[in-house]
Amino acid sequence: MQLDLGKRIRELRKRDGRTQESLAEALGVTSQAISRWEANGGYPDMEMIPAIANYFHISIDELFGYCLDREEKIK
Repeated sequence: MQLDLGKRIRELRKRDGRTQESLAEALGVTSQAISRWEANGGYPDMEMIPAIANYFHISIDELFGYCLDREEKIK
């Protein structure tokens, strides 16, 4: 399984109609950091992962795509 965290963050942000700026403000980082994550130019610190999942009201597993991966394997 390939880690595509930036793509997932972008999908969730767009799903909720949020801007990079609003996500950055909620997480206490810069909008440039969000942009970098979404462009796969880096990853958020591990300490940020629970806050990101909470922001989108999903589990950490869902944030990393494990639930989707498991469902596809079951099929």
